[in-house]
Amino acid sequence: MHNKMLRALVLALAVVAAVAAVEQRATYIVHMAKSAMPAEYADHGEWYGASLRSVSAGSAAKMLYAYDTVLHGFSARLTAQEASDMACMEGVLAVNPEARYELHTTRTPEFLGIAGSGQGLFPQSGTAGDVVVGVLDTGVWPESKSYDDTGLAEVPSWWKGECMAGTAFNSSACNRKLVGARFFNKGYEAAMGRMDTDRESRSPRDDDGHGTHTSSTAAGAAVSDASLFGFASGTARGMAPKARVAVYKVCWLGGCLSSDILAGMDAAVSDGCGVLSLSLGGGAADYARDSVAIGAFAAMEQNVLVSCSAGNTGPGSSTLSNVAPWITTVGAGTLDRDFPAYVALGNGKNYTGVSLYAGKALPNTPLPIVYAANVSNSTAGNLCMPGTLTPEKVAGKIVVCDRGVSARVQKGFVVRDALGAGMVLANTAANGQELVADAHLLPAAGVGDREGTAIKSYVASDPNPTATIVIAGTHVDVHPSPVVAAFSSRGPNMVTPEILKPDIIAPGVNILAAWTGKAGPTGLVADTRRVGFNIISGTSMSCPHVSGLAALLRSAHPEWSPAALRSALMTTAYAAYSGGSPLLDAATGATATPFDYGAGHVDPARAVDPGLVYDLGTRDYVDFLCALKYSSTMIAAVARSREYACDEKKTYSVGNLNYPSFSVVYYTANGDGSNSAATTVTHTRTLTNVGGPGKYKVSTAFAAKGVAMDVEPAELEFTSVGEKKSYTVRFTSKSQPSGTTGFGRLVWSDGKHNVASPIAFTWT
Repeated sequence: MHNKMLRALVLALAVVAAVAAVEQRATYIVHMAKSAMPAEYADHGEWYGASLRSVSAGSAAKMLYAYDTVLHGFSARLTAQEASDMACMEGVLAVNPEARYELHTTRTPEFLGIAGSGQGLFPQSGTAGDVVVGVLDTGVWPESKSYDDTGLAEVPSWWKGECMAGTAFNSSACNRKLVGARFFNKGYEAAMGRMDTDRESRSPRDDDGHGTHTSSTAAGAAVSDASLFGFASGTARGMAPKARVAVYKVCWLGGCLSSDILAGMDAAVSDGCGVLSLSLGGGAADYARDSVAIGAFAAMEQNVLVSCSAGNTGPGSSTLSNVAPWITTVGAGTLDRDFPAYVALGNGKNYTGVSLYAGKALPNTPLPIVYAANVSNSTAGNLCMPGTLTPEKVAGKIVVCDRGVSARVQKGFVVRDALGAGMVLANTAANGQELVADAHLLPAAGVGDREGTAIKSYVASDPNPTATIVIAGTHVDVHPSPVVAAFSSRGPNMVTPEILKPDIIAPGVNILAAWTGKAGPTGLVADTRRVGFNIISGTSMSCPHVSGLAALLRSAHPEWSPAALRSALMTTAYAAYSGGSPLLDAATGATATPFDYGAGHVDPARAVDPGLVYDLGTRDYVDFLCALKYSSTMIAAVARSREYACDEKKTYSVGNLNYPSFSVVYYTANGDGSNSAATTVTHTRTLTNVGGPGKYKVSTAFAAKGVAMDVEPAELEFTSVGEKKSYTVRFTSKSQPSGTTGFGRLVWSDGKHNVASPIAFTWT
């Protein structure tokens, strides 16, 4: 009897668990075909609501947002069964589960050649080229001087944005510079629960600092005497200091939810933003399931350029985010500015690192130095994780900690809490020689992998090792620069290998820009310091550089499409230093490749007059999706309409997408290169003249074994602005072992303009 009752109880519990699992709700994005709305509904909102109620018993499902610009549809909390039922309804294009995205967390104008007289290349505000940069991020600190509107004309009459009031944020916070501020939290609170308003502001106010940093980088006003504790002192200005800024807070402590991101993009495009900047990502996904890609497609149709960060998961290959060809994907490089700190060892050797420490210096006399792994109670003690260091073995000493797992600055907190006097933060092989400066709370220096290895070797071999750390301030004119940041995510493109990504790199290491008044420069709760400007690194920082530069180009050429703007930035980028040697990779110290930097490092002074551009429009991108064998439903999910279809009689090719770069993929039959048959891959491109009359001749240079290139025709002559000329490139190669790569460059030149395209060869 007892066993029967026990079995019955177990069965009942299983049933309850199964029912709970079925009833568990999650957020889904429902894509609707706008033209399919039945005549009985007065508007699309009414139709969306009725559709939701039809699949939800007792109307339990809750609608979060209705979208009308970057997609047609809505987001709602559904059970798995309701989502499945919804996907089968008439007029529904797709039902995608919500995704979680993460943030890709003064000297720059001089480095890019657009400070001072360089700004004269571009129109000022108040002209027909007035541009608003929409930044989707963590919000804004409106009191920052970077949003001073002195000298700006009245806000354009076509602007539809608003300044939303909320916690510690008044609608009067906006002005002629900061023309809009909205926040979107319905998806976040639906997924994470009601936010803790002691930690987060239910308003556009930036509690984190990331959004203030990115928006001021893109279009902040010029602020003199800006610095972080005296580091990087000078005038801080955004890339487009006369452009307007509108912020859309879509990221919170728990991340950035796709339902909120889409709502932000929907509002930004409707408000009238000309450029959208998103320093966030969630890995690479199929375009029909990637909310940012879908929103960006609609923005492109509305003539809005979308710039996104490539990601911070380098230097590994195929680590990119935001790879859709209608998105401008931005990697990170270094500036010619550094913040050196010197580690002087007791054996007389000195090693150079970096630091933004600004407190009391270490004593002149050397201190004992220890390796964290030897003074820890943990098997991972080398990483200086919280609670792992033994104070009795650390007190009064400099501790060598290995980089990784926990935040760099947090390791310093751990050393300080264990009564350590200072820290040497040593890169491992994963970070190589890349040095990222941090505003440590104790004397500390970050050093490269080679230096860290040498310091740890000294500590292990000397019976009484000693050291001291000297902070040396700010140095400029550092060479070589730029180098590709080790953290910057790399190609090849895992979604579509035939599209070379990233598109370009821009400054993203040790960038000074405005900061929130709510958090310290390290972003850690224990950091009680407050600063007006902060120095941080990431493709989050490089992305708004390109967003601001795109705004400058748009002000100079308001008639250009988003694709033309991107083409101008890409084809004028440089992949070699002034002496002719190729750009380097911080991760290895070796030559970087187009998988690391795309077309190269942005050069805005040249981009304003590119000569020729590779243009693209909606139909071109739909043909690209047809070449990928997308079904009509998948295309409709991306393009928001069933009006676009593939012609069964037409042959589509990814190689015919009019992209400013070439990714040539050879699919080897045997994988080992044993098949000796030659394979030809053909790409067709069309150039549009945006300059004066000219005769352009082609040249190619490549380092790819066994490849032959043929460009036809080899000369293109243009007589008028807007004239288009096409050419074909045939890449012929014998089979190579799978995994082999090669690189090159194709350049059209009229003697004044060099219209350059990178080439990547892959055998797979």
